[in-house]
Amino acid sequence: MSHSTPATANGNDNKKFKGDRSPCSPSRVLHIRKIPNDVTESEIISLGLPFGKVTNLLMLKGKSQAFLEMASEEAAVSMVNYYTPVPPHVRSQPVYIQYSNHRELKTDNLPNQARAQAALQAVNAVHSGGLTLTTVPGSEGLVIPGHSPVLRIIVENLFYPVTLEVLHQIFSKFGTVLKIITFTKNNQFQALLQYADPMNAHHAKVALDGQNIYNACCTLRIEFSKLTSLNVKYNNDKSRDFTRLDLPTGDGQPSLDTTMAAAFGAPGIISSPYAGAAGFAPAIGFPQAVFSTGLSVPGLPGLGPLALTTSAITGRMAIPGMTAIPGHSVLLVSNLNPDVIFPHGLFILFGVYGDVQRVKILFNKKENALVQMADATQAQLAMSHLNGQRLHGRVLRITLSKHQAVQLPREGHEDQGLTKDYTNSPLHRFKKPGSKNFQNIFPPSATLHLSNIPPLVTDEDLKRLFASTGCSVKGFKFFQKDRKMALIQLGSVEEAILALIELHNHDLGENHHLRVSFSKSMI
Repeated sequence: MSHSTPATANGNDNKKFKGDRSPCSPSRVLHIRKIPNDVTESEIISLGLPFGKVTNLLMLKGKSQAFLEMASEEAAVSMVNYYTPVPPHVRSQPVYIQYSNHRELKTDNLPNQARAQAALQAVNAVHSGGLTLTTVPGSEGLVIPGHSPVLRIIVENLFYPVTLEVLHQIFSKFGTVLKIITFTKNNQFQALLQYADPMNAHHAKVALDGQNIYNACCTLRIEFSKLTSLNVKYNNDKSRDFTRLDLPTGDGQPSLDTTMAAAFGAPGIISSPYAGAAGFAPAIGFPQAVFSTGLSVPGLPGLGPLALTTSAITGRMAIPGMTAIPGHSVLLVSNLNPDVIFPHGLFILFGVYGDVQRVKILFNKKENALVQMADATQAQLAMSHLNGQRLHGRVLRITLSKHQAVQLPREGHEDQGLTKDYTNSPLHRFKKPGSKNFQNIFPPSATLHLSNIPPLVTDEDLKRLFASTGCSVKGFKFFQKDRKMALIQLGSVEEAILALIELHNHDLGENHHLRVSFSKSMI
C-alpha cells in the first residue's frame, strides 16, 4: 500500500504506543492496533456494532492495523470507554483501540476497498432490514446467525444477588430487551431474555458470555434458547414483559409451563477466556438504544471484562445490610482544568454515582484529584460513567487510585481548601437503602431531570436559571402528573454536566432545593 494513505499520518512506529501515550481528543474514527493478519473485515466491523452504526473501514493488514469510522463521536467514545479497561479479543488475540487523529476516513480512491464496502453494506442491510440472509456474498466470514432472539442465561458463583433490573441494564446495551423471566433451577439462578432482533442476541452472547457482573463473581454463561418467544404472565421482580405494562403482578412466582421447562435441558457450562478475571466494572457510558443513538448503555469500566455504562450494579447497592465490595474506592481523576476546578464541583458530579466521602485536589499538580467514594462499587460506577466526558473543555481521565483512602491535612497544615471531607454531607443521594435514586443512575446526557420544584416556580424561571450558567436551553417540559418534576434539554452533554454541578441543591425558595440528575429520556 502506498504511503500516501491517511493511515500513515497516525504513524506505525510502535514506540509511540508504549506506556501512556497521551490520548488524542475524541474522534468518530478509531485506530485499531495489533489485529491478527487473518482477520476479516466483518470481524473488525463487529467490534463497533454494539455501540452504533459503522460508516467506514480501512484495513492495513501489512501493519496489523485498521481504522474504523463510527456514525457519531458519541458511539466512538462509548466504544473506547468500554474497551479501554479490558481490550477485546479477535481470534483470541487482544487488539487495542484508541481515537485516531483523523476526523473522518476518506477511502473513496483507495484500492482494495471493495471488500470493506461489501462487508459494511451487508452488515447495514442486516441491521436495517431484519434477518434474511444467513451469509452475505462478498463478505466472507460474516455469518449472520439464524438463531433465536431468546438467550438462556445462567449466573454462576452467585456471590451477590443479581436482579432482573441488573440483567436488563447489562443486556440493553446490545439492543431492545422485550421480555425477561428469572428462575432458580438445579440450585442455579437462571434467566430467559428475549431481544427484538436475533442479531442483538448474537452480539450480546459474543460479548457477555463468560464475563463477571461484579468483581470476580456472578459469572454469566449464555447460550441460545430453543424457544423463539417468551410468554410472560406477570410483571414483577421475577418476570417482566417490557412491551406490556398492563400485566398483573401475580404472586411473585411466574409459573413455568411444561413446554418451557422442557426447553431448558441440562445447564451448559461454557468455558471462558476470562474465567476468574476481575468483574464487570460497573457501567459504560452508552446511550439507551444501542443501534439508534449510538449507545446509552449502562457500562462497567474498570477492573473487569464487562464495562457497563449505567447502573447495572446498583441492584446490589440497594440491598440493605450488604457490605461493600472490599477494595478500591478511591479514584484518580486527571486532565482537570486547574483554573476552574474546586472540590465542591467534583463532589456534586461524582455524587451522581455514589456517596463521595472526600475530595483532594493535588497541591503540586492541580490537574489531578483524588475522589474517595463510599465503596468500590460506587467507584467503578462513577469511573465508567464519567471517564471520557468533557468538563471545563477537557476530557476527564479516571482510573482507580492505589490509595486506600484520601488523607486529611494534619492539624495546623493549611492546604488552601484543596482537601474536603464530605462524610456527613446532607447531599448524599444513596444513604437510604433501597432509595429510588439507585434506579435512576444514568450516563451523562444533555437532558437533565429536575425535581423538588416549588409550585410557584414557572418554566420561564427555570429556563432563565439554567441560561444564567452560560448554557443554551433547547427544550423544557414539566411532568404531566407531577409538576414538582421536569426535564430540561441543554445544548450538549458538557453543558449539562456544568449545569448539574452549578445548580444541584440550588435554593428555589419556599424551602425547596432543586435536585438535578441526568435523564435517560429525551424531550
